Amino acid sequence: MSISKKEALLHAAKELFGEYGYADTTFKKISERAGVALGLLTHHYGNKEKLFLAAGIDVLEQFLGVLRDASARGKNGYESVINFCTAYLDFSIDKTSNWLVLVRCSPYSDMKTKTDRDLMYEKFNQVPRELENQLRRGIEDGSIRQLPVHETAQVIISMMVGANRTRLLTPYAPPNLYEEAIRFISRSIAP
Repeated sequence: MSISKKEALLHAAKELFGEYGYADTTFKKISERAGVALGLLTHHYGNKEKLFLAAGIDVLEQFLGVLRDASARGKNGYESVINFCTAYLDFSIDKTSNWLVLVRCSPYSDMKTKTDRDLMYEKFNQVPRELENQLRRGIEDGSIRQLPVHETAQVIISMMVGANRTRLLTPYAPPNLYEEAIRFISRSIAP
């Protein structure tokens, strides 16, 4: 199946923004990697900032879909939380996910304008809200102990962000860091 030139540009942009970040990714690099004329970038996306936002939103929407699908496979809230966390960490090391775009496109990093930051912030907030839904489900069905839902979701997300950054961005992560993180979360929420 062939992809459109616009899709080729977005795909190349996701790869390059993930590899080089916003500042070091140029329209020229994107058009060369996509094999598409440089002028089509401006035609389809306007400017680099809009393309960066489009790349981040595209990856984030894929990520949210993966998290929701994983959560839906749980037989109870506990399984849904563990599936969510496992999917989160697995997505972060999937070479085809363009995960580093999310690391760089977070509303707390490379976003240049308030409008873009606010849009990404709202999209990013869907991640802990999905986790909160699964925690509530588990408390209601008895598979998760009584705990403060919002605070627990924030701690779990923070732990996964930290584990991910330790694994991807530092030289000292143990080889089983993600498995240990899942075991820790499991112990923390079990009744």
